[in-house]
Amino acid sequence: MFFLATVLDPIGRVRGVLREAAVESVAVAVCGVGAGQSFVYGDGAYETASIVKVDILAALLLRAEDAGRRLTARERAYAAAMIGHSDNDSASALWRSIGGADGLDAANERFGLRDTVGGAGALWGLTRTTAADQLLLLRQVFGGDSRLGEASRTYLQGLMGRIAAGQDWGVSAAADGSAWALKNGWLPRGTTGLWVVNSIGRVTAGGHDCLVAALSNGSATKERGIALVEAAARQAVSAFRGSASPRD
Repeated sequence: MFFLATVLDPIGRVRGVLREAAVESVAVAVCGVGAGQSFVYGDGAYETASIVKVDILAALLLRAEDAGRRLTARERAYAAAMIGHSDNDSASALWRSIGGADGLDAANERFGLRDTVGGAGALWGLTRTTAADQLLLLRQVFGGDSRLGEASRTYLQGLMGRIAAGQDWGVSAAADGSAWALKNGWLPRGTTGLWVVNSIGRVTAGGHDCLVAALSNGSATKERGIALVEAAARQAVSAFRGSASPRD
């Protein structure tokens, strides 16, 4: 088990990124791959946009393990396109395969996610989650104490390490070079014209393997949202590195 601690400084410096546009909101969380302390800034719920695709695939892999089978060739093709290229049609196909929101919620109950609720109907991108829950999901993917078997974890980790060029922003900003695996999400809300921009994944920085979730909404542009989550990720990882032992 691990505990969540709200850290006002230096993670609180993320507030400085928000000064120019008070409508924006951000939450960020970071922890080690193993057991230990975790930092969380912001406890609100956010629309996932495409970061839910990691959760969809984790739920599919869990169902396959329960049935004692491997993913089919078609499922693997959908999964590769959904994670690597953020293909929405593939996500919709696998969303149906897991039983939509009901299937996602059932898997998340087993994963320990208590504040994530699947989007209604076909609207998987409007699933709502918290930064703390995304850390729990990342632990299922990258940690050893997981409901998923080793083969499933290795498979999902590999896909998150092969993100298409142009989609490799986000928490990777906090990594040393190419030592990252991630999934990003971005969505303009039709009612406001403002953007949801999120990033989750694993980064290696200064000898630390960190799991990071940065969620945001209210940005005027996608680019502004990217800058926001990248700044939040860098601050969170900096704070974690200042308090943790290497490879925590």
